[in-house]
Amino acid sequence: MIVKNSFIQCSGDMKSCEMISKITHCIRLRKMRTGKGVILFLLLSCSCLRLSAQLPFKNYKIVLRDVTDTDIRVGAARTEIYFPMLRGQRIAVCANHTSMVGSTHLVDTLHASGMQIVRIFAPEHGFRGEAEAGKSVADGVDVQTGIPIVSLYGSHKKPTAADMKDIDIVLFDIQDVGARFYTYISTLHYIMEAAAENQVKVLVLDRPNPNGFWVDGPMLESRFSSFVGMDPIPIAHGMTVGELARMINGEHWLKDSLRCDLKVINVYHYDHALRYQLPIPPSPNLQCMEAVYLYPSLCLFEGTPLSVGRGTDRPFCLLGFPKCKLGNMAFRPKSVPGAALHPPFEEKLCQGFDLTELANTVLKNGNFIHIDLLVEMYKVYPDKTKFFNSSFNRLAGTDKLQQQIKEGLPATEIRQSWQPELEAFKKLRKKYLLYADFE
Repeated sequence: MIVKNSFIQCSGDMKSCEMISKITHCIRLRKMRTGKGVILFLLLSCSCLRLSAQLPFKNYKIVLRDVTDTDIRVGAARTEIYFPMLRGQRIAVCANHTSMVGSTHLVDTLHASGMQIVRIFAPEHGFRGEAEAGKSVADGVDVQTGIPIVSLYGSHKKPTAADMKDIDIVLFDIQDVGARFYTYISTLHYIMEAAAENQVKVLVLDRPNPNGFWVDGPMLESRFSSFVGMDPIPIAHGMTVGELARMINGEHWLKDSLRCDLKVINVYHYDHALRYQLPIPPSPNLQCMEAVYLYPSLCLFEGTPLSVGRGTDRPFCLLGFPKCKLGNMAFRPKSVPGAALHPPFEEKLCQGFDLTELANTVLKNGNFIHIDLLVEMYKVYPDKTKFFNSSFNRLAGTDKLQQQIKEGLPATEIRQSWQPELEAFKKLRKKYLLYADFE
């Protein structure tokens, strides 16, 4: 065993993991109304992680160091491998503002190299990443290259036969964050499906998953399939886009069990025990790594009336609602064009939590879906009949989670309920990994 840093993560022993979870859970909920409670929570959270080697774990592993683009080479940067595949090909590129080759955008790199780019496919948030979540993205023309842009968000999520006309290959290069409801992977699914239907090749330029060092959450049930969850995977799948594309293809999850002609350009020097630090915010409301670590848990609250900090300077780091009886953080969401137009509780004072330190001290060293936040917020919400909205089951991928919370089940029991399916997914996942795993 090689020690890379001072943090040790438990794996494989649910009782030991739950013991740490219960300690931090108790401190957070009972003490965080006071400043002393915050300090105590942070100290004990860090102590649990640093001293976990002294606990009777059956299995444990070291969480490896943070890495950046100076330590690895993303697929898009490995032009010596995929440029020869593109010569003489008519190309479509599915990309956004994260699709960088060093300091130059992928489309500009290809264009300057004389590649024949027929069109650009734009996902949610648009080609330049300036549209807020859920807002339609219009077709247009890239002002720098003059290449037509076809929106794959709004009412037009899947490329049509006309969109695929005169195309030999589609390049997909978008930074994902490893959560099932992050819609870039749904766009990938539809592109693969359209490519298979129209005999077009797909080349994925892979990028690391910043949440690629863990797998957790309920599995998606097919009756809850939607654009915020299309495939039978858990909320946090622990796969890169390239690995997930291989799984979608290999498991025949495309319409009519089709398979597309797929190739993946791997990330050089990456593995799933590394914590990749994003060089560019992947969407307008994920502005820091803490938000990226919290997102798989907090996005479930988008299916409730609560605020996750949209319209503040800490989106997906804050959680609360007006007159909340838990937490000591006060914040007031405001309308932010391009990021959070008219967010929940706009201009209203909210009370709740700043979860930034939770992300820094606990989640980045062994993340999990923080169901106890949902459980406790449901308990203190004044009108429980209005706590869950119509989006919640689609985000959860099941109606069981909502029912379990309503029945008053503890977070530990809820998490245990999805373990059998999660273990089966982990075994399936191993077949499609391109990089060494975290366990």
